[in-house]
Amino acid sequence: MSRPPQPGDLIADRYELEELVGTGGMSSVFRARDHQLEREVAIKILHQHYAEDPEYLERFRREARAVARLSHPNIVTVIDRGDDDGRQYIVFEHVKGENLKELVLRTGRLPVQQALELALHIADGLSFAHEHGLVHRDVKPQNVLLSSEGEVKVTDFGIARSLHMEHGVTQTGTVLGTGEYLAPEQASGKPVSPATDVYSLGVVLWELLAGDVPFVGDNFVAVALRHVNEPPPSLRERRPDVSPRLDAAVQRALAKDPARRFPSMAAFAQELRACLAEPVGATQMPADDLEHTLVTRPPAPAPAPVRRPRRRRGPLFYGLLAFVITGAAFTAVVLLLGGAGHHGVLGGGGGGSSGKPVQLHGLAGYDPPPGDGVEGNAVAGDATDGSRLTSWSTETYRGPDFAGLKTGVGLVLAAGSPVKLAHLTLTTPTPGFTAEIQAGDSPSGGFTADSSPQTVDGTTKTFDLDGHTASYYVIWITKPSVDRIEISEVKASS
Repeated sequence: MSRPPQPGDLIADRYELEELVGTGGMSSVFRARDHQLEREVAIKILHQHYAEDPEYLERFRREARAVARLSHPNIVTVIDRGDDDGRQYIVFEHVKGENLKELVLRTGRLPVQQALELALHIADGLSFAHEHGLVHRDVKPQNVLLSSEGEVKVTDFGIARSLHMEHGVTQTGTVLGTGEYLAPEQASGKPVSPATDVYSLGVVLWELLAGDVPFVGDNFVAVALRHVNEPPPSLRERRPDVSPRLDAAVQRALAKDPARRFPSMAAFAQELRACLAEPVGATQMPADDLEHTLVTRPPAPAPAPVRRPRRRRGPLFYGLLAFVITGAAFTAVVLLLGGAGHHGVLGGGGGGSSGKPVQLHGLAGYDPPPGDGVEGNAVAGDATDGSRLTSWSTETYRGPDFAGLKTGVGLVLAAGSPVKLAHLTLTTPTPGFTAEIQAGDSPSGGFTADSSPQTVDGTTKTFDLDGHTASYYVIWITKPSVDRIEISEVKASS
């Protein structure tokens, strides 16, 4: 296998890599110099082990073809795609400036007019993508680039899916996206639609106006459950100068039921334009205007499901722990996964008889101190979705043994209810690490070893477990000899 690309490499005798600006589970992105046209570009290069897999290779090419169709001033432009001696790459326009997250961290909440203008540009770009059959699925400030000339461009359609796929927009049970901006249907592993991007953009606009996201939590699971179960906090309590009309527009975008949001991204954009046209300081709504503003208000709420009391001190989190302790963790997991009706996502409830398959669900990465608590959380479900084409991945570390930053990381798996596992088999495209299986009753910690440490030196490894009964299991990874570890599939039996 050839060495990874690095600054100084020349791709296709044309693109000289200058600086690594980002890396992910499937690819790395470099700022590069196009010597043919004498300009800066951004180039995404597929990781080598994926480039050797025909299925991954087709997925990468499909992304290039899909985004190349999207010629719009608010979407980053695809310039080129090719194969350079086995290195698969996509070339994008280079946007010099910062992303929207960096702007918010630098300045705090934005003036209402500026926040509306930014959200409107994003909505216009996403509306164009939807019209051409693509849902982004990972709308967040980090994926919005702001050029030094004031241009606003949506980027990173790497997990976008076509609206015209044979089996729908996406496979049920697969959780993709970033926790703080995750639509309830995404968090539940249900199919996504343009309404999913509407919700995520609603979260982004909420953050621009309030200076923070509406839902925070200790880990990916806690945040996802809040998106599924809790109404967003009052925006006008945080930001009194937001008009009732804009407040209503954000509330509608953040409706739990996709059918109760704006009917399209174009409709959301239209309402944002109307809010932008309001007089500055329009924080009161005359009574005789109320009947003319129904289009901007959320539809009347459906009968509310029975729900635990609103929190004074984190009841969602403690409620989840209570369910675990009383043996009803299955209910909490079903809330996250959208119900046990998703065949192949949750199965094998109790202990079961010997040798029976037990379906596990990837919940989140496990990265205790000195780690930062985030380790591939958004793609944890990819390890249990039944497809080799998707993987949970650790971050990339510059050197083996996690570059000396930590002793290990893990992947948290939910069994649905307490179960005694006999065997667990993992599949990985990146062998070269040590792992053991640990068990516990909480997704956030308190795990004990349920197997001996084993060297994973091939693409498949089966662990014989010691027989702990637990609702949650962790694949605990140590001593890597590779820069990044991926787990593409996990199978278990009792």
